[in-house]
This record gives sequence, C-alpha cells and structure tokens, in this order.
Amino acid sequence: MIKTRNQTNSKALSLPDKRVHVHAFLAFTFAVLIAIGAQIEIPNQPVPFTMQTFFVLSAGALLGKRGGAISMGIYLTLGAIGLPVFSGGAFGLEKILGPTGGYLLSFPIAAFVVGYLTRLRSEYWWMLISMFVGSLIIFSLGTIQLNFLYLHDWKNSFQAGFLIFSWWDGIKIVAAATITYSYFQRLKMH
Repeated sequence: MIKTRNQTNSKALSLPDKRVHVHAFLAFTFAVLIAIGAQIEIPNQPVPFTMQTFFVLSAGALLGKRGGAISMGIYLTLGAIGLPVFSGGAFGLEKILGPTGGYLLSFPIAAFVVGYLTRLRSEYWWMLISMFVGSLIIFSLGTIQLNFLYLHDWKNSFQAGFLIFSWWDGIKIVAAATITYSYFQRLKMH
C-alpha cells in the first residue's frame, strides 16, 4: 500500500503509543500542567497573564485533536467540580460562566484545532501557524465573553482581552511550537 503525504505526516506527528491508558494518562497530565500554568500568573485586570495557553497549544499539538480536547475537558471539569485549578486558585461554574470564562471555554476548541492542523503538515512554520490559529480562537472567544459580561465596550474589550496579550502569547507560541516540533523531530529519528 502506498502512503499518502497526509498519512506520512500524520504518523510522523503522532505519539508512539496507541494504548488507551497511556492516552488517558497523557490527557490527565496536560490537565494538571494547565492547572499549574494557571498559577504562574502576572496579575492584570480584568484578565491575568498566565502560562495556560502554552499548555493548551502544546496539548493540541502533542496529543492530537481528540486527546487535546479531552485534556482540556478534564481541566474544565476539575475546575467546575471545585478544585482550585483556574488562575489565582479560582474554581467553580461561576468562573467558567463569568467574564473571563470565554478563555476557559475556548481551550478544548483551540486544542482540537491545533491538533487537527498540526497533523496536516510537519514543517516548523506550519506548527507556528497552527498555534497562532489556536491562540486566535482563545483570545477571540475570551474577548467576546469579556465584552458581553463585563466591559460592554468592544474597543476596551479588544484592548484589555486581546491586544494586551499579543506580545506575551507570541513568546508562548514560539516556545510551544519549538518544543513540540523538536519532540516530533526526535521521534522521527528513532
């Protein structure tokens, strides 16, 4: 059977183990990592600077669309049931449904999209573009909810919920893309 380019790229960008318990462990591990990333915080109102998006993008790239989305679903579930996994040790449905909840709710979507896109091509530039798209999803949905529930002014919402994070998330995109791309390159060599 002849492999198509997409089959080859998909295989090159897959974690090596197909066992369900390994994937479950990895999904839970990324849920924990994003919880830790939420605690690495630079206070800012109304939305703090955190390391969450780094782990969302990495989960999508490393675990794929399904695994990345499941991992983010686990993270949201942990917070919804009362574990202090959101920024500043926050938890509960009121945080998810509150002014900054759009960012949280976008995590499974962004991880899914990054996971999908990174399986289409295996070049570094494509990894960067995929993660940029994931970040756009996070900050677009986050800004929309921030506007409707808190600021009620599109210009202020865009500045406070989107623009202010552009430099910070640019750094995280490059870091996440570089680390995950390097990981996949090492997998190819073995």
